[in-house]
Amino acid sequence: MDIQKAATALMEAEDVKKPIAPFTSSTEVISVEDAYNIQLYQIQQKVEKGAAIVGKKIGLTSKAMQEMLNVSEPDYGHLLDNMMYRDGETISLTKYIQPRIEFEIAFVLKKDLKGPGVTINDVIEATDYVVPALEIIDSRIKDWQIKFEDTVADNGSSAGAIIGSTTAKLDKLDLASVKMTVTRNGEYLDSATGAAVMGHPAQAVAWLANALGSYGISLHAGEVILSGALSKAIPIEDGDTFTAEFDYLGAVTATFKK
Repeated sequence: MDIQKAATALMEAEDVKKPIAPFTSSTEVISVEDAYNIQLYQIQQKVEKGAAIVGKKIGLTSKAMQEMLNVSEPDYGHLLDNMMYRDGETISLTKYIQPRIEFEIAFVLKKDLKGPGVTINDVIEATDYVVPALEIIDSRIKDWQIKFEDTVADNGSSAGAIIGSTTAKLDKLDLASVKMTVTRNGEYLDSATGAAVMGHPAQAVAWLANALGSYGISLHAGEVILSGALSKAIPIEDGDTFTAEFDYLGAVTATFKK
């Protein structure tokens, strides 16, 4: 697989808002290592043009999604400063191709985390606070016809994140039992608990630290880590307002318009 050519094709698709065919449909073989290298090449190019890495996202944390893509572990992508939004913002849909929204708990770190051997307790000890979050996912792959290698190459299908304005410390807080309720345009949409993410959202962060540790990469103090969707991703339509409200954590809202 030509890493630079594949990464350039994804960046052009993002720029012109015209998706490309899946890499996995090509006669050329793409490995998981190729896919992560394609992702990293894009991130390096964007950083060279002035973007800054502010965190990571974890995807495919649910068994259902893993089974759909025939994998046994999550994936990850990078969050850049130009992908981040404040609670309550109105976001233009013209930035995206086929966007969907996910509802998550974000961790903000006060200490570095580097695997191997990172545990849930290590994550909790290294976390400054958690905060409600929405993730905008988008696919630069046509019609979301993705396999694992496609979404990895495409930065974990990440496109943006809305971070809530209320924060919570993890002292005496059981994230696995925290309940989330989601509304769209004021009407009930979905609900879940933190346990939907690998049994405990901190387990997903531990997985990420250990996965990156094998490449000598750390999670850094100050980074935002999106721990994974608590429920299914929802297609975003013009005029939609989504709110995710979490017990003990508060709520986060975003509106989308063309």
